[in-house]
Amino acid sequence: MDNLNLRKNLLKNCHKIVVKAGTRLLTDRTRIEILVNGIAELRKRNYQVILVTSGAVGMGMKELGLEKRPKKLAEVQALAAIGQGKLMEIYEQQCAEHGIKTAQLLLTAMDLRNRSRYLNAMNCINALLENGVLPIVNENDSVSVDELKFGDNDMLAAMLGSLTNAELTIILTTEIGLRDRDENGDLSDRISVVEKLDDSLMDIAQGTDNSEFSIGGMSSKLKAAHLVMASGNYLYIADGREADILKKIADGEDVGTLFLPMERKLHSKKIWINFFSKCSGKLYVDSGAANAISEKGKSLLPLGVKAIAGAFKRGDTVEIIDQKTQKIIARGLVNYDAEDCLKIMQKHSKSLAEVLGKDSPDEVVHRDNLVLI
Repeated sequence: MDNLNLRKNLLKNCHKIVVKAGTRLLTDRTRIEILVNGIAELRKRNYQVILVTSGAVGMGMKELGLEKRPKKLAEVQALAAIGQGKLMEIYEQQCAEHGIKTAQLLLTAMDLRNRSRYLNAMNCINALLENGVLPIVNENDSVSVDELKFGDNDMLAAMLGSLTNAELTIILTTEIGLRDRDENGDLSDRISVVEKLDDSLMDIAQGTDNSEFSIGGMSSKLKAAHLVMASGNYLYIADGREADILKKIADGEDVGTLFLPMERKLHSKKIWINFFSKCSGKLYVDSGAANAISEKGKSLLPLGVKAIAGAFKRGDTVEIIDQKTQKIIARGLVNYDAEDCLKIMQKHSKSLAEVLGKDSPDEVVHRDNLVLI
């Protein structure tokens, strides 16, 4: 299928869209007006839309006349508390001009990591959509701490896209899309379609982080794309500075970069392990175990574990790291707590009952509870 037909067929079969706008696109009322105009256009075409917005901290900075984003957590939280209400006030005013009712949802990462809490959040969002209300979602920066943060709203948008089964997630940024690099390493032509994310694409996506005003660069957007693709859906990275960019996407024009779903999407449990669960520890493995996991689809056995880190419990998520290369090769749900892992590492599975004094699983991490990075 050619590029344009691919895009048009996507929009023809799409019902729900997540739109994410970053801080740099929300610098003033005019920018927000342009964004809301685009969302109104999507809603006219009967798409259900969820908006993920940054900008609360940036709005707080403008209110206090600050040009540089502070480093201290408490100061960032204070700016978010100042800016969030002002940001929503502008959204409500702009949406009202199109007859759109809005609702605000402030989430922390824990809200989507905990099953009962994320089900409550999803039920709320679905109820809003059924009533024609535009959900406007932001990270709750005024209470979030490092261990409860998404990292940036790119990942929040991807998580919501996955959990709500949105066929399309659109990340609006200040770039025309993912761009290739020439022989000198400089950014060059826009990449129109990405069928598979690999190391070469991650290498060219050097961060566009500007800690003085915002967080998140192209690398974070590719991580978000990975989640959406693994969930079996599409993701756009497009230039939010274009006034009619959402209309162009809805028309199926060749703009931005379109990321295609994986041919075999990950099971929902493995999506949760890889993208939603909090990592509680690390298992360092030898080259033989690393190869067995990465190339042969095997479980991790105690014999291959060389060292551990962290105070994890049975059932927690751990990273599996190749001790030689120091690269993370997988994440998985561990069958033992850290104390027992120390006792059984580098031992054969048949000796585990004798070491621990009880019948125990042969695997430290079973392959059904393991996902490759």
